[in-house]
Amino acid sequence: MACGSCSTKDGQPKGCKNNGTCGTDSCNKLAVFDWLSNMSLPGGIEPFNCVEVRFKNGRKHFYKNTEGLSLTMGDVVATEASPGHDVGVVSLTGELVKVQMKKKRVKLDSPEVNKIYRKASQKDIDVWQSSREREEAMKVRAREIAIKLNLKMKISDIEFQGDGSKATFYYTAEDRVDFRQLIKEFAKEFKTRIEMRQIGFRQEAARLGGIGSCGRELCCSTWLTDFRSVTTSAARYQQLSLNPQKLAGQCGKLKCCLNYELDAYLDALKDFPKQDVKLQTQKGTAVCQKIDIFKGSLWYAYEGEWMNWFELTKDQVKEIIKAAQKKNPVASLEEFSAELEKDVTNDFSNVVGQDSLTRFDKPKKASHKKRRNNKKRRRKKPRNNA
Repeated sequence: MACGSCSTKDGQPKGCKNNGTCGTDSCNKLAVFDWLSNMSLPGGIEPFNCVEVRFKNGRKHFYKNTEGLSLTMGDVVATEASPGHDVGVVSLTGELVKVQMKKKRVKLDSPEVNKIYRKASQKDIDVWQSSREREEAMKVRAREIAIKLNLKMKISDIEFQGDGSKATFYYTAEDRVDFRQLIKEFAKEFKTRIEMRQIGFRQEAARLGGIGSCGRELCCSTWLTDFRSVTTSAARYQQLSLNPQKLAGQCGKLKCCLNYELDAYLDALKDFPKQDVKLQTQKGTAVCQKIDIFKGSLWYAYEGEWMNWFELTKDQVKEIIKAAQKKNPVASLEEFSAELEKDVTNDFSNVVGQDSLTRFDKPKKASHKKRRNNKKRRRKKPRNNA
C-alpha cells in the first residue's frame, strides 16, 4: 500500500512492480497471518460480518459487511467515509477480526465502525491511483508554503481519500500551531478539501518507515502497534551506556526495543545484592564498581584504593554481607577473589571443517640474495660418483 499500491492496469503490475510481495515496509506492512483461514466454522454459526481494511502506511479500521459480500484478504473495497467514500485493501476477515476488535476495545455497535459499500470497480481504482500519484508533489509544495508562513511544523505525509475529495495532511510540531491561514493557502493551491492531523514523532516514524541501527526495518512500521513509554531507567537496568545518539531511534525518542528484554533483566537482578550496600571487611570497606548480569559477577574496590578491583560472585557477596551482619566480618576480599582466579587456556579447534582464509594466497618469493646463496650451496655440495 505505501509503495503506491500493487494493483494492476492492463494486466501489468503497478507501484513497486512486485504485485503484492514487496518487503519495503509497504505491501506487507503490519500484515496479519490468518491462521484460521483453512478452518470451517461449526454448523449453525454464521461468519463474523466485520472485516479489517488497511489504508496507506498501515492505517487500519474495522468495517461492517452489511451487504454480505464474499471478501477475502487482498480485495480492494470501497468503504464509507465522510464525505464520499474511501478505498482500501481487506487485510483480515473471519473470527480473527473479532479478536482484534476485542483487543483494541472497539464495539460492534460503535459509530467508528462504518460499512463497506462494494468491491472497488476499475473506475474507483483509477481515481484512487491518480490521487495517490499527486501526493508526493503536493507534499513538497505544502512544505514550501508552511516555510513561507514561518510555521514551526513539519508536514510529514499526505493521504488522499479514495474518491479524491479530501486530502489529510499529517504534521508534527513541538507546540500548538495556528494553521488557519495555512489551510486557506492549501485550499487555494490544491483545490480540494483539507484536513490537518497532528501526530507524534513515533507515529511519524511508523508512517514513513526506515531502517534501524540493527539493520532491519523499524518495528513501529512493520509489526508494533502500541507505543509504550520508554525511560532511561530501562537502559540503566541493562547496563547500557547513556549515550543519547545510541539510545535514540529515528523518531528522536528512546528506542522501543529497550523494553523488549527489560523484564528478563529485572528478574535476573532480583538475585543480585543491592549495589549501594558496602562490604565490611577487617581490611576495610569495599564499594561496588560494576556488575555483570550474564556472568553473575560483581566487582568491588576498597575505599581509597579505587584502581584495584576484585571480582566476586553474587553468592560470595551475600556471604560477606551475612557475615558482617553477624558482627563477624571476613578478613579481606582477596581470599574470595583468589578462588575465581583460574588459568584458562583458550583451545580453539576447527570444529566445523572450515579451511584457512589464506589457503589461496601465493607463497612469498625468496629474495634475490637468498636465491644466490642457495645456488652457492648447491655448487659446493659434493657429488656422489659411486
